[in-house]
Amino acid sequence: MLDILADRTYRHLFLAQVVALLGTGLATVALGLLAYDLAGDGAAMVLGTVFTIKMVAYVGIAPIAGAFATRVNRRALLVGLDVVRAGAALCLPFVTEIWQIYVLIFLLQSASAAFTPTFQATIPDVLPDEARYTRALSLSRLAYDLENIVSPTLAAVLLAVMSYNSLFLGTMAGFAASALLVVSVLLPSPKASEPRGIYDRTTRGIRIYLATPRLRGLLALNFAAAAAGAMVLVNSVVLVRGTLGLAEAALAWTMFAFGAGSMTAALALPRLLDRIPDRPVMVGGAAVMVLTLLALAGEVAAIGLDWPFLLGAWLLVGLGYSAALTPSGRLLRRSAHAEDRPALFAAQFALSHACWLVTYPLSGCLMTRFGPVVALGLLAALAGAGALLALRLWPKEDPEVLEHTHDNLPLDHPHLQGARSHAHPFVVDDQHPRWASQL
Repeated sequence: MLDILADRTYRHLFLAQVVALLGTGLATVALGLLAYDLAGDGAAMVLGTVFTIKMVAYVGIAPIAGAFATRVNRRALLVGLDVVRAGAALCLPFVTEIWQIYVLIFLLQSASAAFTPTFQATIPDVLPDEARYTRALSLSRLAYDLENIVSPTLAAVLLAVMSYNSLFLGTMAGFAASALLVVSVLLPSPKASEPRGIYDRTTRGIRIYLATPRLRGLLALNFAAAAAGAMVLVNSVVLVRGTLGLAEAALAWTMFAFGAGSMTAALALPRLLDRIPDRPVMVGGAAVMVLTLLALAGEVAAIGLDWPFLLGAWLLVGLGYSAALTPSGRLLRRSAHAEDRPALFAAQFALSHACWLVTYPLSGCLMTRFGPVVALGLLAALAGAGALLALRLWPKEDPEVLEHTHDNLPLDHPHLQGARSHAHPFVVDDQHPRWASQL
């Protein structure tokens, strides 16, 4: 897997992702402490609002940014967005009012909503070979998992010798380092698509996404992963500290189990996907999450919650989570021309976070009002519904080349070359506004 780091351009992009993630992790810790300083017992409400602002920015800004991503130089765009993020992070230590946090977080997360899908859409252009791109996706998943482990540890070490406000300087340094790494390489920029209106550019990625069967299936799997993931991320603290009455360190180990499962899957996926198609791997990952949540609900209902059982459950949920989501970049790469990829990755970014916008509050509400058995059972049911819907929406036979007939174009159109029926790698575009079976 690590052999792809021999590619200088990808190596610099991967390191840019790692340092930016580390900086983001430091900001997460520092924000919690800043919120407590400003709001005291109301810190939970402040952080809840911050995460809601983050999701709203992701859902609302990403499609708009994707619409204009091909209009500017890709390297200049990424560097500029990193500068905006670094500037917002630099302002956070000087905050004195809660509303200032909200404004700065919206600015920072709006820049991230534009940066992340553009960055993700760059990787398949840098690594056009599918096998190498698959390994890049697994490395990216590992980077996210390691961030969940390394950032809190680094924050704890730094807090022993400095104030939490200094952590925001680490966040700024992470984004600045990311900008320097991006500017140090030449990035391919796809040719701009034909001139389009603002509405057409803004909605193009989502329209391509929803018109493509495999991507409709991916959206269902995103919802399944968000349902299971929300149970882990929102309710672990209640299960560990409240139900089990364990110390704070136990919570860290519980979350480590989820990350370890995800890393295990990420390491295994490149070789697995060389032999098995994406669909069974991804739906199988969703099934693992569903069955694990149901088993945990049954264990809690029968004999009560047991910490070793919870650790094993979260390990399996993390494994299923990574298996269900890590290959998604392969599907997006197959489903659009290079010039449409930024818009399509932006659509994936927005739609997947819209799923989290639903499951985050639902998970907390179910746990608070009905307890762990109901929360586990209903979230497992939602994840299962997502997996079943994915099976229905994503055809089992999903070839890249499709034979199709054009009734929507005149016979003398250059694309037809005199024949209405032909076959080629099929994606939704101006000549193919609907999927092949519907033309």
